[in-house]
Amino acid sequence: MKQISSTFMNNRSYNQYCGLAYALELLGERWTILIIRELVAGPRRFKDLLNGLPGISTNLLTERLKHLEQHGLIVRQVLAPPAGSTVYGLTDLGRGLEPTLIEWGKWGSQFVPANSEHVHILTIGSYALTLKTFFRPELAQFRETYQWHVDGELLSITIDHGQLYIQQGLSQQPDTIIHTTIEVYLQLLQGAISPQQAVDQGLLQIQGQLVALERFLACCAINAPA
Repeated sequence: MKQISSTFMNNRSYNQYCGLAYALELLGERWTILIIRELVAGPRRFKDLLNGLPGISTNLLTERLKHLEQHGLIVRQVLAPPAGSTVYGLTDLGRGLEPTLIEWGKWGSQFVPANSEHVHILTIGSYALTLKTFFRPELAQFRETYQWHVDGELLSITIDHGQLYIQQGLSQQPDTIIHTTIEVYLQLLQGAISPQQAVDQGLLQIQGQLVALERFLACCAINAPA
């Protein structure tokens, strides 16, 4: 067992010799878990995190990032030129939370409203964990790479014989390239619209075979197509 950190021993501590209590002290503050969610698909800039967390203030985001960095869950780094941007990414310790977050997402999905009329729609990167939550490895016995262009964001997704890999940005030689909006992307995942309907209505442009997108949805959709 790791030595108990003295940074926890304060007036906000549960002061309980219990792993769950220490986890809550690390992650229980508002927005903290959602920051981890934002980094599942890879490192992000501060302004990208703000975009994926509508409602958080810059000061509070700075505070939460500092907290997570101090406790070794995230790391800050400067990208090499020409980018030169500062990004935040998960450490191995932070990535270790992914299975737990997936289970929380499965449990919490039963409370998600049927429509998004009164809630924020997020970015495609924010929904990376959703794909992992509903992924069906038994249906994913093939290899295919998808490059999604959604409202100015890029997400590359590879299905490889029961494994799902997700990363921000471009992928090399994608099999299928898709352009659409986040609203249509979510409708596809929810089964509210079929790929063919989205193409016919001019809501989605695809380079590659439509059947590839249908395979993707069979493996990753919230409601699997019949």
